[in-house]
Amino acid sequence: MPVTAVVAVAVAAGLDRLVAEPPARIHPVALFGRLVAPIDREWEHPTAVGALAALALPALAAGIVAGATWGATLASPWAGSVVAALALFSTTSRRMLLDATETVVSATATDLDRARTDLRALAGRDPASLSPGAIRSAAVESAAENLADGLVAPLLAFSLVAPGSLPLAVGAAAWVKGVNTLDSMLGYRYKPVGRVPARLDDAVMWLPARLSAVLLALVAGAPGVLTRVGSLARRPASPNSGWPMATLAVLLETRLEKPDHYLLDGGPEFPDAETAARGVRLVSRAGLAAFAVAGVIAWF
Repeated sequence: MPVTAVVAVAVAAGLDRLVAEPPARIHPVALFGRLVAPIDREWEHPTAVGALAALALPALAAGIVAGATWGATLASPWAGSVVAALALFSTTSRRMLLDATETVVSATATDLDRARTDLRALAGRDPASLSPGAIRSAAVESAAENLADGLVAPLLAFSLVAPGSLPLAVGAAAWVKGVNTLDSMLGYRYKPVGRVPARLDDAVMWLPARLSAVLLALVAGAPGVLTRVGSLARRPASPNSGWPMATLAVLLETRLEKPDHYLLDGGPEFPDAETAARGVRLVSRAGLAAFAVAGVIAWF
């Protein structure tokens, strides 16, 4: 079982590098989003509906993925490994969002209107009045946060369960991705139906967010910065997203800010294009390290 799990991690990492994402029309996360969409409306008892969705929908996704992997393993352990790799690839995201971040950062120097338009796919804020530096800040923040949400969290769930059961491991990764997707679609203060999904996501992301901060510090060769991150990391309203973002702000010695929400002053100025590009490279290396660590944990 450990060997097939490690192969699944390696193949998923390779697919991320070569393909970036499955086609949108068949992407399992997009299909899951279609299940969530009908819940995104007003209800007479929104908290109860949100709680039911938080319990049922990620569990459904996990069950389907685990069942498909288990069925494949009945034919061959390697067939199970292939299905697991495809499932893990679908629940993780690294290259596509980093490519999008690089595009935004580059455009701030040549085509500000394009940078503002492209930023909408990365960050939930109105870019119309943002300066080039503030746009780069938002892009770098998004890359750091996605490291935890889109990669470390599902990989951690997979690797912790993989030594015991490959089907359950990919089911765990799918469950985490389902929880995160529910939160991204429903977990806003103005949506009462998203209250329970948001709290569940807070609990699930507690460890991955902090591990993401550790990975960033390690790949930068500066683990000592973690002693300076804690106070900054608590400034965002989220109990988790501040950790990778604050770590990157300190490593880059730059200012990351969401106006009227938080200021992560690792330095006095917004990142210039070169600094933002360096931040993207750090996130990319931390993501590769996350794949490597997941493979090691899965082996044992």
